[in-house]
Amino acid sequence: MATLQLTEQVNTTARSVETPALLVVLAHPDDESFGMGGTLVRYARLGVEVSLVCATRGEVGDVEPEMLAGHASIAELREGELRCAAGLLGLKEVHFLGYRDSGMPGSPENQNPRALVAQPLELVADEVAHFIRRVRPQVVITFDPIGGYRHPDHIFIHRATVRAFSLASDSTFIDPDGLPPYAPQRLFFNTFSRSFLRFVVWLLRVLGQDPRRYGRNHDIDLTLLTIEDFPIHAEVDFSPVSKIRDQAAACHASQGGKDMFRGFRGLVFKLFRRKETYMQAYPVPETSRGRISDLFVGVEFSGSAGAD
Repeated sequence: MATLQLTEQVNTTARSVETPALLVVLAHPDDESFGMGGTLVRYARLGVEVSLVCATRGEVGDVEPEMLAGHASIAELREGELRCAAGLLGLKEVHFLGYRDSGMPGSPENQNPRALVAQPLELVADEVAHFIRRVRPQVVITFDPIGGYRHPDHIFIHRATVRAFSLASDSTFIDPDGLPPYAPQRLFFNTFSRSFLRFVVWLLRVLGQDPRRYGRNHDIDLTLLTIEDFPIHAEVDFSPVSKIRDQAAACHASQGGKDMFRGFRGLVFKLFRRKETYMQAYPVPETSRGRISDLFVGVEFSGSAGAD
């Protein structure tokens, strides 16, 4: 039995036959860098095998014509941006489910037959369960129940991942590649601190900006996000690798990634958001337990040698 500690180097004597692995299940290119990039690069540098399942290629949205030069489509452009970011973050594998970006609530893209939200939930859950069996992660991360900012694709892939988390260990689920049942040990939801969001809403109003029309396309109402209040059970300090996280975000130029952590907004993020925060969905933590700083605390590795 061993616990992977979030230190600058994984103790090789504590490594096991079962390699530490982390699987992130998200909706679009850029989700991995903007929301939890610091966490991913920190664990990758600790020797954890970090893999990503991305449901779509982010086909929806406006892109400057010059950015499309050399690319056949927005999807191809954004896949390239994701692979750029993945290389910097140190991801071992990137898997696409091949669905289409559904756009924001009420948009015509919601009705596209290939849109993620138009798919049967069980079908997508089966696909995610397959990748859980294939990657064999001890820890799985996805969005919180409102998908961070209520994007339909984020909410859908959250629901599919929650279903897949238990499905992967179910012997009645027949894997398309014949992979055996596998049970991950931890499920975390990436979520924002509500106190931080309330501070951002206040600050935007002070600066004369409308917090109800936030984001590149002005389609995010931050005031609605402050109403929800999910518990935070874990916080990962990514300050040692924040520059790499910023470089990965900059790969997503078509989504404003180059400016995400620059200027005044970047200063606010650097001063007040040095940790990425998570709700632990499984196993439900004891109410008396304080926040942990390592998503692998308490995780067991089979065949461990010389570790507590």
